[in-house]
Amino acid sequence: QVQLVESGGGLVQAGGSLRLSCVVSGRIFSACAMGWFRQAPGKEREFVSGISWNGDSTVYADSVKGRYTISRDNAKNTVYLQMNSLKPDDTAVYYCSIRRRPRSGQDDGSYDYWGQGTQVTVSS
Repeated sequence: QVQLVESGGGLVQAGGSLRLSCVVSGRIFSACAMGWFRQAPGKEREFVSGISWNGDSTVYADSVKGRYTISRDNAKNTVYLQMNSLKPDDTAVYYCSIRRRPRSGQDDGSYDYWGQGTQVTVSS
């Protein structure tokens, strides 16, 4: 059984920072790519960032490029999303996901397991 548990969300003022964490249970973590997605009220879920199995390749949505940084610690089965210069438009539920392939992708249908999500709210 693979489980993903996100944490680190909360309420922050515009311009502030948050760091999301996602801990993965199960032994598949180190062989799999990870992704972060988000879903705002009334909108479809969208890709935010992805990282390859060993961390040598990362990808970002244009909307967060330069502000967000994804990283992972395979020894801790954890993936992180450092979010800086937050904007009200970043308000959403953020989900981490695992993809049983070495490289990440932007298609949420290609991910195999999902966390329950953590709320990020950015006030203006």
